[in-house]
Amino acid sequence: MPTPYQTHIGSFTRKSTFFWAAVGATVGLANLWQFPYLASLHGGGLFILLYLACLLLVTLPLMVTEAVVGRYARHGLVLAIDGLIRSARCSRAWMAVGRLSVLAAFLVLSFTAVFGAIALAYVFFGALGRFSGAGQAEATAVLAGLVSDPGQYRMFMAWHAFFLVLVVWVSAQGVVRGLERALRVVVPGTLLLMVALFSLSVLHGRIEGAADHILAMHPEDLSWESLRAALFHAFFTLGLGMGVWAILGAYTTPHTRLKRSILAVVLMDTLVAIMAGLMIFAMATDGNSFDGERGFSLLFVSMPVTLAELPASQFVIASVFLMVVLIVWTTSLNLLEPVVGWFREWTGAPRALSVILVGLAVWLAGLASLLSFNLWSEYRFGGATMFRWLELVTGGVLIPLVAILLALFTGWCLTRHLSATMLGSAPRLFAGIWFWVMRLVLPVVVAWIGIQYTAFSLANLCTNGSDALWCEQREIMVSDGEPKAAGDSAPAPASAAASGDSDDSVLREPNGESGSPEKARAPDGPVENAPNQDDILYHSV
Repeated sequence: MPTPYQTHIGSFTRKSTFFWAAVGATVGLANLWQFPYLASLHGGGLFILLYLACLLLVTLPLMVTEAVVGRYARHGLVLAIDGLIRSARCSRAWMAVGRLSVLAAFLVLSFTAVFGAIALAYVFFGALGRFSGAGQAEATAVLAGLVSDPGQYRMFMAWHAFFLVLVVWVSAQGVVRGLERALRVVVPGTLLLMVALFSLSVLHGRIEGAADHILAMHPEDLSWESLRAALFHAFFTLGLGMGVWAILGAYTTPHTRLKRSILAVVLMDTLVAIMAGLMIFAMATDGNSFDGERGFSLLFVSMPVTLAELPASQFVIASVFLMVVLIVWTTSLNLLEPVVGWFREWTGAPRALSVILVGLAVWLAGLASLLSFNLWSEYRFGGATMFRWLELVTGGVLIPLVAILLALFTGWCLTRHLSATMLGSAPRLFAGIWFWVMRLVLPVVVAWIGIQYTAFSLANLCTNGSDALWCEQREIMVSDGEPKAAGDSAPAPASAAASGDSDDSVLREPNGESGSPEKARAPDGPVENAPNQDDILYHSV
């Protein structure tokens, strides 16, 4: 068997493939179910400008770092870090960067596939007229029947397996015949479908109200919380900390202008988020406000109800959720690559066998999340289901930790000459900013993000009646001496609190934010144990 260092994992044949693959990795469900809510709440067009600033000044350097590391080494992040350690004679402890990134990608893919399964089922539900004439209660019942009915968990497992088969089948064809061909066709096709649906929203939706809430400048709604929201959204929506950018960098052709392509990807992701926000706002709201609605309930309850009123609603609903499936599918293809690349480099196994084995492992791991919504919904530790803990650990610990370690490794372990060689030709100003951002700014900012994410997530678990230690400490620390539920606390990071699957067995609306005119509104009917729409899930989708 060849040693891990002799394994060639493949490369793209066209220089533009990196752009399309990266767009597929960054455009996720957060563009649909989170961005429009944040923009309408935090100043509209001013929030978009703030979000762009956070992208360019904070997260763009980290994206460039991960991609140039992969391109320089021509390996996934594990062997890339190993090679750089040898070159710079650093401690072997830095190997944790690559290994933790593979673990993060694996766990995130395991529950991302569950959401892909729901969207895939909704394509068929829409085409078969399950939502024709449906109100909130009927749409909620459809979702509950698929996700949280203990008697239907086998059907949910079948949809989950179906979705992963679609991912594995393409990936097993190879980097060129499978991944490259699929991404070069599917990602542009998804964007064209989004443009068509956006045109439909202009014709039949409330695009004027959407533009006023998302594009118009509302300085009165801008606050420090807006900066925090923009920073969180910029960090969690770009697939950072999971080795995706490193493996795509390793696949690039020698003629790909990597840094320019990454900047184009960031701008494209922002443009898609704006267009998707306008479309979602116009289609799924009453034209006045989001009423605090976002996330899971917005996409899988409110959207089908609103679309059911349009002409040819079966076709429209099926098309919308086909777009959602394609978005999650391309994200899943990209998440699978770091794990498959690591497995091939570690074992020397053929690609097809590696993809099948990794895909089977992802399916088995995904059952922990899937069953958390039905059969295992009563089994909780610290007030949270298995799904909620997986989401919290990856979002609050693993992904920020990988980003921090990679920034420290690049900024402090590698020599200036090696870092400059890895970065390649770049303006002196950009190279200088990149180096000092990696050294000083990013570790502090990302550590703050991870701590905030974890702290608020743990606090929100207390709403489930948890008697965990942190809940007891939180009650003691309440300033007025009166114990408060987590739901009465300050707004969550990014105005998107990460809360657990609540025991009240409904999809609760997010708590009203200070200064926000929106009022919470709950769906008409229970969706037992389904993901709460306050769950962030940025990095997963």
